[in-house]
Amino acid sequence: MSVKQNFDKIQSEIASICARTGRDPASVNVVAVTKYVSNERAKEAIDAGVVHLGENRAEGLAMKLEDIQEQVSWHFIGSLQSKKVKKVVPHISYLHSLDRMSLAKELDKRLDSELACFVQVNVSKEESKAGLDIEEVDEFIQELAAYPSLKIIGLMTMAPYVNDPEETRPIFKALKKLQLDIQAKNYSHAPCTELSMGMSNDYQVAIEEGATFIRIGTSLVGNEKKEVN
Repeated sequence: MSVKQNFDKIQSEIASICARTGRDPASVNVVAVTKYVSNERAKEAIDAGVVHLGENRAEGLAMKLEDIQEQVSWHFIGSLQSKKVKKVVPHISYLHSLDRMSLAKELDKRLDSELACFVQVNVSKEESKAGLDIEEVDEFIQELAAYPSLKIIGLMTMAPYVNDPEETRPIFKALKKLQLDIQAKNYSHAPCTELSMGMSNDYQVAIEEGATFIRIGTSLVGNEKKEVN
């Protein structure tokens, strides 16, 4: 299927889930994860109407930026090394992987304007995944008030890759509860209204549990390197 057909299918699913759960479909943003596809395939996504593109490596982002001039919002969705911050932050609108104070400090030093950030939470507590434990998030967000260039718009998590997406529901539900708890604190630097969760394998469940940004690779643009995303 073409990217346009894939995008239309995903938008149809979003509309259906939102109708069922009483949400506005416009509240769900599709981020096309282009890390495993060519510049040409990424451009197909833009032509299909996708306005959010995500990369997980500084080098991958640089390669896409060399060739893609269209006006889109770039998301950095992978772990970002402090030494690569200066190469990345001038080009992105969203960072999905804020998980340590050293990164916050470097970001704030390099930014000329406010950056929308998601705090990454390792809800499943998998050793292979980055992110804070749920119990650490509130204190971490409070400390981020020291860095005025960072606007904490929400939380992000990655669920384990499982055959039955229903198994991911408790993880997404836990992140939603945490997001509401943080939002209720009314931190001026951390409105925390957004949830970045759900990928190709489980985005339908994530939307049902409140995702506002879903990060879709294989199901949208395909996977020319045949890796899981």
